[in-house]
Amino acid sequence: MLRKVKFSGWLVSVFIVSLLMNFTVILPSNADVVDNNFHLISLISKSTTTQSFDPEKVRLGITPTGWSNSDDQTIDLCPPIPYQQILDEMKEAEFVGCQGSPKFPEDITELKQQLDERNLTISEPWVGTYFTTAEGSNEEVYQEQLAELNKQIEFMDNFDSNIIVVAELGGAVHLNKRKDPLKDRPQFSNEEWTALTNGLDRLGKVARDNHKVLCYHPHVGTGIMTLDEIDRLMAGTKSENVKLLLDTGHLYYGGEDPLVVAQNYSDRIKHVHLKNIRQAELDEAKVRGKSFLHAISDGIFTVPGDTEGVIDFEPILEALNPDQYEGWLMVEAEQDPRTTMAYEPSMAPLDYAEMARKYLRETTGL
Repeated sequence: MLRKVKFSGWLVSVFIVSLLMNFTVILPSNADVVDNNFHLISLISKSTTTQSFDPEKVRLGITPTGWSNSDDQTIDLCPPIPYQQILDEMKEAEFVGCQGSPKFPEDITELKQQLDERNLTISEPWVGTYFTTAEGSNEEVYQEQLAELNKQIEFMDNFDSNIIVVAELGGAVHLNKRKDPLKDRPQFSNEEWTALTNGLDRLGKVARDNHKVLCYHPHVGTGIMTLDEIDRLMAGTKSENVKLLLDTGHLYYGGEDPLVVAQNYSDRIKHVHLKNIRQAELDEAKVRGKSFLHAISDGIFTVPGDTEGVIDFEPILEALNPDQYEGWLMVEAEQDPRTTMAYEPSMAPLDYAEMARKYLRETTGL
């Protein structure tokens, strides 16, 4: 709580020394609260918390969605930002991994060359499943989903990351610009839940047999977004087959506390997307029933370290058990560069990437 405190001369001296030495100031019980020129923001001086993540086990990456959007490619500058610039700026901001992008070369040799030149790698692919809506027998549906998984496993064999990100997209509305992603999203029946959990378990076993880790991504606008749904998914799948992706922004957008999810499932979280939220934009999106893509374009997301964001990442990172966590911490602020530059004209995508990198350096030690 903000307080205005009248200090005697000796107490001012002690307080200043304590700020420099990170001591705690204990005010006398008769300290007068007055309207003074001295404003005390906090009675306890705290240094920035640094988590003890192991640099040999944890890598920092960033997704291309801070520069342009993979789902809605109109979210970009005009003319569009070239992929070479995106990769150059990822390297300049000192990240070492990224997701793929429709802009990247389709030829794997060319893609690897472009990444290798910048000491970058692909952190993960995306596998969208349709166990809840695909037609055919259970085995026919599974084989269709397996074919997509195998394609992504083959793709990731070219890179030094073992993560496969998966989400059930049956009935999903996050790409529909006319749908409210919170109110219009699907609700699975018991039969659909069974088909989904059984299918994911089988896919996860295949991934594991190929030295990959299947990480489920709860996502706004889909049938798995809330804590109850995450609980049901985790309970219905084997922990050795299906892991959890922690996406702070999607959880907060969906009305859940990402800290609670991090605390409840620290043992199954094997991949992390660090996404911040602008509260005013979220409130407006809910009131107006904005689509997910419109909310992105209007600036609902930002990076860790941005003071406009409301998510407190330090306790979330601590809940991951930094001395044990192994994998990626990915900055994933899905942003429209036209909007972010309107917020602050001097802030281009590179500036947000560097803001996030500075914050993570201070809070993780990486």
